[in-house]
Amino acid sequence: MKTVNTGKGPRRWLAAVLAALLLLALAGLGGCAAGGGSPAPASTAADVGPGNTAGAPAIIIKGFGYGAPLTVSPGATVAVTNLDGARHTVTSDDGSAFNVDVKGSGGAGTFTAPAQPGTYPFHCIYHPQMHGTLTVK
Repeated sequence: MKTVNTGKGPRRWLAAVLAALLLLALAGLGGCAAGGGSPAPASTAADVGPGNTAGAPAIIIKGFGYGAPLTVSPGATVAVTNLDGARHTVTSDDGSAFNVDVKGSGGAGTFTAPAQPGTYPFHCIYHPQMHGTLTVK
């Protein structure tokens, strides 16, 4: 009996490989798709002294952005709310001034602003394109 090669075997294999690659690509981009990486609208800034959390200055993470630079008093409690689906951090670029990790979909946390006045750039350890600035004065 003679076997006829219809050429469908390699096509099925190629289609399966392409489908798997497409799924992997979509899964990898899923966490970064919301908002397309554009900055979030400005968050509300307020000067609040240490220990006062009512009306505390806030960083609102939305659309993979931190919003406008925030100015606070030395030692102020800064509230962080993450409205994105992905987990984010607010980590000072020097790595020691402050760090808070907030889960996605409404996760919240706080950190204490440095006692030393100055400008403190920060970033997200999970999403290196995310940057913000905290000014203490």
